[in-house]
Amino acid sequence: MTTKFTKMAYDKADDMLFGHAKKPVSYGLGIKVGAGRVIPEINYAPRAGTEKSIERITKEYVDYISKDAITRALTLGFPDLQLETEWVSQMGTVTGMAASVVSGQKAITEKYHKEYGINLAVRHTIPDQREAEHGLREGMDKKFGYPEKFIECCENACENGADVLSVESVGGKEFADYAVTHGDITAFLFGVGYLGSIDMEHIWTEMVSIAKKNKVIPGGDTNCSGANVSMFMAGGLLDNDVQRTFSAVTRAISAARTMVAIEAGATGPDKDCGYEGPIIKSITGTPTAQEGKNCQCAHADLQGNLMAQCCDLWSNESVEYHPEFGGSSVQCWLGSLGYETSLMNTAIATGQGKVLRDLYMTTDRTRGPEGYILAYDNAWQIGKAIAENGDNYYLRAKAAGITAAKIIRAGYDKKELILTKKQLDVLDKIVVELEALPDDEDKFYDYCVKKYQHDVPTFNPKSYGF
Repeated sequence: MTTKFTKMAYDKADDMLFGHAKKPVSYGLGIKVGAGRVIPEINYAPRAGTEKSIERITKEYVDYISKDAITRALTLGFPDLQLETEWVSQMGTVTGMAASVVSGQKAITEKYHKEYGINLAVRHTIPDQREAEHGLREGMDKKFGYPEKFIECCENACENGADVLSVESVGGKEFADYAVTHGDITAFLFGVGYLGSIDMEHIWTEMVSIAKKNKVIPGGDTNCSGANVSMFMAGGLLDNDVQRTFSAVTRAISAARTMVAIEAGATGPDKDCGYEGPIIKSITGTPTAQEGKNCQCAHADLQGNLMAQCCDLWSNESVEYHPEFGGSSVQCWLGSLGYETSLMNTAIATGQGKVLRDLYMTTDRTRGPEGYILAYDNAWQIGKAIAENGDNYYLRAKAAGITAAKIIRAGYDKKELILTKKQLDVLDKIVVELEALPDDEDKFYDYCVKKYQHDVPTFNPKSYGF
């Protein structure tokens, strides 16, 4: 059973600031998120081949990656560090591999915390290997048993020493893939906003239960499999495969889905690659992890400064472990993260937090429509639209999409935001299409099932409890 958000955590957008959350969270070894300062979160990937044995991958994650990151934080004088281990797929399938890595990272953080006093924690992001064609719920996948393996991953992480449990879940992905490649906003609304929210409620109810039983923090989720795909395909100013106005609206819709984790009992911090984080924070008041200019090792986006505006953890997204001139890759990218969070924390300490926040935001506000709707004032407006329809997954996702599209249109009309004719045409079409959809949830479901029965053959209503 979830508790829906129907009111905003923040009375006004201007109250949102990096390093501060209405509902701060403490965990691990001295880590306090959203309690007055921003914390760097280093994300990494092991080198190819190390996953071939438990011994090799444990050494990679513990003796190399974790040790390198922690010692660099100590060398540079950073007081806090969160490690994020996004599990490789083998950790979800090879018996004993996950337990070895998780317990090893727990041990090394305890060692360095005891010896040096540095505040440390490890977030474990388990893999969601479920496939729509085989079924998303327990008992459906007779070939691989991925829904059952999903639960086993949660249990392995929590029982062996995780501080925070997270996932990048894939519910609704079968429609998101079709939607992005065909520019179909209704398909995205149905797959991500509606079906994805139903799947989130199902899995996060179980995840929260497992986490709380083991005294682990249930962190949060992200629509990486939908809105991030849309954003990456939309690309930058030289790209034209997916229109950026479409991408921006999909991001707003995804916020209504990602928020379900919090409604199911997750406390945050949510996942860094969920660019929808500012919208969710405005509604829930939970801490948010974000990424931007310091994640160039993983990808580029058009709002690299802006995303720092109200973050509580600041991440590099992910980097493969390898040598650089300045040390290992995790050491170099941690330095980048750590100095950025030091700037934010100095701004807070000197009373200049909102000045820096507004500089971050203004820098990228008009670089593209996605950054425009994620600017904290506009993110708050989208959050308000979600909260006003908070009791209904479909209506709140629809409201988020329409509100975002109208915010972009208003920005264009004010000559604040530049759009190409194609971007504008797509935007106007989105508004017309979304507003024409029925307000009745059952009618919307029946309409979409009929409309996409041939276009999305991997959709199985049983995956969503129908």
